[in-house]
Formats: sequence, structure tokens, C-alpha cells
Amino acid sequence: MMLDRRLNAFRPDLAEASLRGKVEAERFVEGSMAAVSIPVVALRPKPNLATGIDTELLMGEEVLVFERSGGWCWVKAIADGYVGYLPETALMEGAAAATHIVVPQRTFIYPEPELRKPHAAVLSMGSRVRIAGTAEARGNHYAVLDDGTAIFAKHVQPIGESAGGDYVDVALRFLGTPYLWGGRSGLGIDCSGLVQLALLMTGRAAPRDTDMQAAGLGEPIDREELKRGDFVFWKGHVAIMEDPETMVHANGHTMTVARENFAAAVERIGWLYEYPTGYRRLAG
Repeated sequence: MMLDRRLNAFRPDLAEASLRGKVEAERFVEGSMAAVSIPVVALRPKPNLATGIDTELLMGEEVLVFERSGGWCWVKAIADGYVGYLPETALMEGAAAATHIVVPQRTFIYPEPELRKPHAAVLSMGSRVRIAGTAEARGNHYAVLDDGTAIFAKHVQPIGESAGGDYVDVALRFLGTPYLWGGRSGLGIDCSGLVQLALLMTGRAAPRDTDMQAAGLGEPIDREELKRGDFVFWKGHVAIMEDPETMVHANGHTMTVARENFAAAVERIGWLYEYPTGYRRLAG
């Protein structure tokens, strides 16, 4: 059985040590830990900027680095196991672990605790930062990062705090966000990225791609059982039910995250492609 290259780091010349005995390679390595140091970075199947992206990683997310070569790193994301290449300049080794996660769809990092200063970066929901202190200016409370930059204190929360909640509400915050193939941020997102990020923010792990989610996310149900929070799968697409009649999804029809009547969407998509391949529900 061929291993999925998206979730297994192996090439003829190099492979992850955990695959010893499962694949043939000239060398096996354990990998070294690093973290994403820029707001968003694309993860690609090849070390080439002209290659389409598989997914994205957000600031502070951790990876195992298997190789650094020619300005690229071959890595595996710790959160979901996705393997690919990203620019070496997007990573930092040896940094202290992040302490907080960004909770609104988007927020800004300022060069200092002052909202009138030009912002230094835009962070997506799900980004991770290390907070070193706090500050107050003009009645606003800021969380101060290690390098002295600042973010609104209400826009972050400690990692692991208040896990749980309604992931449908999280997904609905993305309404109007542009559709981006491989996107996984508040700047642009695809259908399975929306599912994964919404679940992440409520303390639930999920695979990255639609086929992975269709195979292992929750348990199968029948169409007649659909209710809020259930997932509908097509070949290469997924939507979240807001209620028994309405779904929300990142889609290439509107090129946004949008609400759509479920029955109408089934007919629209089926006319061009196929009808749903399955329905699934999370336990609890």
C-alpha cells in the first residue's frame, strides 16, 4: 500500500525516522523543531514558488524540519501532520513556545502599544504568539510580545483556555472571506480549511483535506438526520450545516465563504458535478 505523501515524509534520498522499515530511503532523520515566524506561509508539494499550494501554516505553528536546502525547508506540520516545502525564511528555530492564540478572524500587530501607529503585520485567527507582558495606552489594553510589538489584549487568549464551544459560530465569522485554494486563514480560505480552523478554535482536531475529513471526521449519518453542525461531503468539497436547511461553505461559485440553501446547493452542484457522497456528525 502506497503511503500518502501528504502525511508521510519520504523521498528516495531522505525520509522521516518513524518510517524506517516502511519505506526505502538513503537516509532517515528525526527532524528538528521550528515555528512559523511570519503571519501566513504556503506549504507546497515541491520547492518551487510556481507550484500550487497544498495548505497554509500560521504564525507560531510548529513543524518538524527534515531538510534545509536551496532556501527551502522540507517539513511536517505538528498540528495535522501535513508534509511539504516552505521558504526557510518563514521559520525560526529555538524560539520559546507560543502562549496565546488569536481569536478574531483577523487582527493587527503594532510596533508598540498604540493603535495610531502603522500596523506591522496582520494575523489570522489561529495564529500563535508569545506574550511577554501587558501595557495600557489611551484606555486600551495591549498584550506585548517578546520583541516589544503589541496586539489588542482582547484579541488573544491563552492556548488551551475555553476550548469547546460552537464551531458553526466560528465558521460564520468567516462569511464574505475570499475563497482561496489551499487557504487556511482569515485572509483567504478553502472549504476544508474552514472546517479545520473552525474545529481548531473550539479545541477539536481535524484532518486538513476534504477526502481525509470525509473518511475520518465523526461518524456517518443519513441525509434525513442533518442538523446544525453536521458536515456534507461532495467529491472534493465540504460544507457545514448551520441548520437543517442552510449550509455555510467556502466555495468557488461565489468565491467567498457564503450561506446557501442546502437543497438548492445540492441541485446546483449536482448539475455540474455530482451529488453528495456522504454526511457526517461529530460525537457529543
